[in-house]
Amino acid sequence: MTQANNPLHGITLEQIVTALAAHYGWDGLARQIDLNCFKKDPSVKSSLKFLRKTPWAREKVEALFIATKLQPKS
Repeated sequence: MTQANNPLHGITLEQIVTALAAHYGWDGLARQIDLNCFKKDPSVKSSLKFLRKTPWAREKVEALFIATKLQPKS
């Protein structure tokens, strides 16, 4: 039950990275979060490898996903 208020419950990191890349594009994502995995030869696979080893970066990506998901649709 502790997951009830977690907006990321049931969403994989791969789904998050894929959705953000689709929404912002790799260049836009790199502007939002300044990470080399988004700037130099970006791919979902390389980003996942980095983010799984780097908790602070993963937190930034998850926070951006939540903020993007909560933005009103225009």
